[in-house]
Amino acid sequence: MVVLGALVPHPPIIVPAVGGNELGKVVKTTESLARLAGMLAEAAPETIIIFTPHGNVFQDCIAVTGIPMLEGDLSRFGDDKRWSWPNDLDLAAKIVRKAEASGLAAILLDENHARSYRMQTTLDHGVLVPLSYLTASLREVKLTVVGMSFLPLNDLYSFGRLVAEAAEETGRRVAVIASGDLSHRLTPQAPAGYDPRGREFDRTLVELLANTDIAGIMNIDPVLAEKAGECGYRTIVMMLGCLDGRAVKSEVLSYEGPFGVGYAVAALWPAGADASRRFGGAIRESSLQEMAERRKNESPLVVLARETAEAYARGEKPRDKPDLPPEARTRAGVFVSIKKHGQLRGCIGTVSPVRRNVAEEIRANAIAASAQDPRFEPVEADELDDLVYSVDVLGPVEPAAGLEDLDPRRYGVIVRRGGRQGLLLPNLEGIETAEEQVAIARRKAGIGPGEEVQLERFEVIRYY
Repeated sequence: MVVLGALVPHPPIIVPAVGGNELGKVVKTTESLARLAGMLAEAAPETIIIFTPHGNVFQDCIAVTGIPMLEGDLSRFGDDKRWSWPNDLDLAAKIVRKAEASGLAAILLDENHARSYRMQTTLDHGVLVPLSYLTASLREVKLTVVGMSFLPLNDLYSFGRLVAEAAEETGRRVAVIASGDLSHRLTPQAPAGYDPRGREFDRTLVELLANTDIAGIMNIDPVLAEKAGECGYRTIVMMLGCLDGRAVKSEVLSYEGPFGVGYAVAALWPAGADASRRFGGAIRESSLQEMAERRKNESPLVVLARETAEAYARGEKPRDKPDLPPEARTRAGVFVSIKKHGQLRGCIGTVSPVRRNVAEEIRANAIAASAQDPRFEPVEADELDDLVYSVDVLGPVEPAAGLEDLDPRRYGVIVRRGGRQGLLLPNLEGIETAEEQVAIARRKAGIGPGEEVQLERFEVIRYY
């Protein structure tokens, strides 16, 4: 069974051969890792399962490394020492089989798969840095490495629960470790730049973790997480899923951010079964109810977009919609946006009308967004129940003299230079300033930050 859970940071600078004189700035972290190493030795796991955000990461699948011996070094950071652990292949294979049986996409990534996907099987620093501290006193411990995934948080939590079931069925004593740094944007000198919400994210997550508040962690504002530039949130969710249905005592051993990146060390001790802490089913049920409520309250224009995209994905002819509201018979540019579990799945539109009416614009752009957006694979029929749609009907485009004429909550923006053009819709999650809005539109158009541009703005009516 799972005997210990933990959150650990992974900055190479805390490794003595790498950090050198800088180690004095991370004393809280190194001392806490030493304490955690003692707790781990006392728990006496036979296998350590570590979730890493710097290994083999898939958008819609979870990769479990499936080679017999797991090895790696930190030579790219200046430390040539080589570490190795035997892989617990029986447990790794059982985890993947249980995930597949539950409908979660998972893969046992052996050498052949790694070559096919052009991925690595050597251990990354997300594994090596913390384990260089934690395994020094452990003898004959095996290792299983699981890459982070961009699957929905609910699925990552459910995967963790299946990891615990696999450990129980194999009779292993298992420690589960989430490798992850928190915000990378704590100071102006931080590696990902500065954002004042970085500290807010770290403060929120550390407090929730100290209270073992699973629901609170699962419901952290995704915009807050994005603004923080973190790399540990998803691995934490995976680790917490391993403790589902257990009474858990948690302790945050330390937190500091001396280099503009948040480092937290935490230990979680699972005790006996606790039915009140079975969150997996409740989280899934809440998600299903939310989607059912959304479908019930969709506007007619969104229903038109959704049913058109669904029919196209199924190879069917879309139904006629004779009862559309008057605005469907007007002429305007239209954008159709599709999201899956909060992530963009497709967005295509027209700035000005090119068809007879808004209804026809919606039908054409719904198909284009679901099947022709070059950033994504076409939507498949088995995804349809997870997709959320919105329709933006554009107003007239007008010139904007500069940033002072823009408001990302109210106006969309078009950035032009010669034949290059970038457009961004208004009121998008995570975009709070005109500077951010224009910078993103520039990147979409391939226009450099120093190049002169023409700015235009427009308003929309957004339908959900």
